[in-house]
Amino acid sequence: MSRTRTAIVVGGGIAGPVAALALRRAGIEATVHESHTGTADGVGGGLGVAPNGRAALGLVGLDRIGAPMNAIVLQNHKGRVIAEIRQPMQFSWRTDVYRRLYDLAREHDVQVHHGHRLVDVRESDTGIRAVFADGTTSEEADILIGADGLRSTVRRLIDPAAPRPRYSGLLGFGARVDGAGLPPTGDRMYMAFGRRAFFGYQTFADGTGVWFANLPHPYLTWKEVGQTSNEEWLNRLGEAFAQDSLPALDLLRRTRPEQLITTGPMEDLPHVPQWHRGRMVLVGDSAHATSPSSGQGVSLAAESAVELARALRDLPHREAFAAYEGCRRARVERVIAQAARTNSGKAAGPVGRVFRDALLPLFARLATPEKSAWQYDHRIRWDDPVAA
Repeated sequence: MSRTRTAIVVGGGIAGPVAALALRRAGIEATVHESHTGTADGVGGGLGVAPNGRAALGLVGLDRIGAPMNAIVLQNHKGRVIAEIRQPMQFSWRTDVYRRLYDLAREHDVQVHHGHRLVDVRESDTGIRAVFADGTTSEEADILIGADGLRSTVRRLIDPAAPRPRYSGLLGFGARVDGAGLPPTGDRMYMAFGRRAFFGYQTFADGTGVWFANLPHPYLTWKEVGQTSNEEWLNRLGEAFAQDSLPALDLLRRTRPEQLITTGPMEDLPHVPQWHRGRMVLVGDSAHATSPSSGQGVSLAAESAVELARALRDLPHREAFAAYEGCRRARVERVIAQAARTNSGKAAGPVGRVFRDALLPLFARLATPEKSAWQYDHRIRWDDPVAA
């Protein structure tokens, strides 16, 4: 079987452009097809990029991301510090990462097409075509990569029985505040277990700040979340934190309704049985979506995109897909499971809160850099050959 020369990448968020750039570095021509008619500039909230993610993104030319976030300070609802965990992260806005990836794609002549919503594929012995909602098809390529997120069409085409996303019981919200009114927290992100919701914030030397909240709530779709006004969501969040001794209420009051970012239901995919079939393969959230609580979503997506490109550089696509899955599955599913445990603590009841607050200091003492090295110290050896 011949080596892969061309690829169709479905999905123009984060994983798609990273995959296309990594493929280009591997000598494979890739074209990105995005369902939305316009770009996602200005869309999305804040995110953490871990050292392993920065290393993977550096392999496609993206470095120096965001501001340092080297420790997480955990508080209870009274504002008392119950633990501090050293964690070498960078805080960035999703829109900034997105825009820099798109600029890199343009610099490397990677074409990105918008308004191409995938509905089907046409696969043959020699290649594959993507069929879009308007009836047009792409040019034939050797493979098709699904980087189309949590509700991936490519995942459904690979396996019609593929599992649906799992809801954590939490809705996500956040905002960038121009005048935070709080002293700078330096390189620390403060996270608080309130009585009724979870709150995190970081403030900077220029007076700006960022906050996020995870609100326990019965499941709502993105559309249903959007049917409630931002003013009403801010009011509900204020009620959730009204009995807490935290800066949450002050930051909420300083947030204008138009600044509120609703990130919707917090979901994950604990296990996707099939990552590939024929000439199709999955990367990023379409294969291994982890809850935002992991702080590893972008990092794992970047790692997988680069590892897939590296495997395709050295092996025929069937062997490359198997090698790629073999080196990724155990790692990503371990991160997903860990984030799920974190989410359960955020939604704890009155009794659970007591046990959680009592055990967190012990957990923090045990969370040494050596214990987390498997996550943060992971590096991709790009120049090493990939064996079948």
